[in-house]
Amino acid sequence: MSALLLSWLGKTDLRAVEDPERIGVGPVARALQTGRFAALHLLCDCSESEASVYVRWLAAQVALPVTLHPVELPNPMDFGAIYRQARQVVATCAERLGDGDHLTFHLSPGTPAMAAVWIILAKTRFPADLIQSSLSHGVESASVPFDISADFIPDLLDRPDRELERLTAGLPPEAPEFSAILHRSAIMQRVLARARRAALRSIPVLIEGESGTGKELLARAIHRASPRREQPFVTVNCGAIAPELVESELFGHEKGAFTGADRRRLGYFEAAHGGTLFLDEVGELPKPAQVRFLRALQEQEVTRVGATQPIGVDVRVVAATNRSLIEEVAAGRFREDLFYRLAVAVIQLPPLREREDDAGLLLDRLLDQVNRESVGEPGYEPKKLSVTARNLLLQHRWPGNIRELLNTLRRAAVWTPGSLIDVDDAQDALLPSPVGRSTSDSILSLDVRQGIDLDNILDQVERHYLDEAMHVAGGTKTRAAALLGLGSATTLTNRLKKHQEKS
Repeated sequence: MSALLLSWLGKTDLRAVEDPERIGVGPVARALQTGRFAALHLLCDCSESEASVYVRWLAAQVALPVTLHPVELPNPMDFGAIYRQARQVVATCAERLGDGDHLTFHLSPGTPAMAAVWIILAKTRFPADLIQSSLSHGVESASVPFDISADFIPDLLDRPDRELERLTAGLPPEAPEFSAILHRSAIMQRVLARARRAALRSIPVLIEGESGTGKELLARAIHRASPRREQPFVTVNCGAIAPELVESELFGHEKGAFTGADRRRLGYFEAAHGGTLFLDEVGELPKPAQVRFLRALQEQEVTRVGATQPIGVDVRVVAATNRSLIEEVAAGRFREDLFYRLAVAVIQLPPLREREDDAGLLLDRLLDQVNRESVGEPGYEPKKLSVTARNLLLQHRWPGNIRELLNTLRRAAVWTPGSLIDVDDAQDALLPSPVGRSTSDSILSLDVRQGIDLDNILDQVERHYLDEAMHVAGGTKTRAAALLGLGSATTLTNRLKKHQEKS
């Protein structure tokens, strides 16, 4: 078991290099000399030459690994910038911790804003010990006897004027039809801005996103914000229709068209006439049905099964899929011409793990929903989340996204006998991550006698780790390149560009 120390490089530490007799060794070296730490991660916003001189000097004081993290701050009191930079470094360190290892944050070096951010991180997303040091008292633990809800606190400190930003960027006005989609993250603001623009037109919309991200909710908002809002919104789950019934369901059939067709039936296209047809999991459409579906879109008319005369329809199509349709096209499972007909306005819904700023809002709204659902059930008490339970849920990656979050809260409400959902109740309600063979296991177990595409396998592995490194590094290419052991950000950029061109 070992402790990893994270600290800013402060002015006192830099002065210690020049005048150790008067200043002493400084807070960082003083902490390391206790022998409590196995390694140091040092964040610095000073010049490269100052940082290099300090690291060489520090190596003469203590013999342990030091990783330097140069960062750029608008000013040393910018809470938002400090939070983002520190969180990125801490997230990387936390992922590399072994069993029993733990983090320690040093409060003394740097500005008061830097110390405050360490406390926020330690009490929310990254549980850690806190220390402080001084010439008179040496190194001691810093006791902060409270917990903080892990909502994105610094976002309140550096959030710009939203309305001014919207006007400057030429964004469409807020639409009440989208109010049901809770958000405050920048990524969802961009998604909804695109959705509001698309809603005003009758062009097809393709929504891509993982299961549970709210694709149907977004489709309904687009319909309600469109000129077709007074007309029908018809939902079709393409994956739930038997292949032999797809054409009948979509386009309708005449009486006697096939065995069991005892009466005429309108298809979904006719039912949605004048309004919006929402095709969920459109990637599940069988190839034969895709041909007729394409014609219906192009000609704005359908022919019922068993009929000879087409019927004109006026339908706006919004399609959704949890797959990448362009990859389905490349694999030959989806028609290329149909893809380009659907992919006029393409909206990528981000997974919940990429909407960190929204998680707290969703927790509150969904817990309210659970409480409303349970009103009248025998012995039910309305539930609240303890701070520790809340932080646990905010740190979860939610592979099932918002749907998984809602069902987890439902389970927690069932397991909790009283009114307060504590951390143990929340932990019991979380489902284990899906268990399956790892990527390396599945790749290493392929039967070469059946023939394999080695170039394709290597491409998949490379693309997976490029994407993962960029995610962990928060989009910083220099940091992502270092995580992957690449020589420079330029090398990383070239590899990313190669995969983008293949897509």
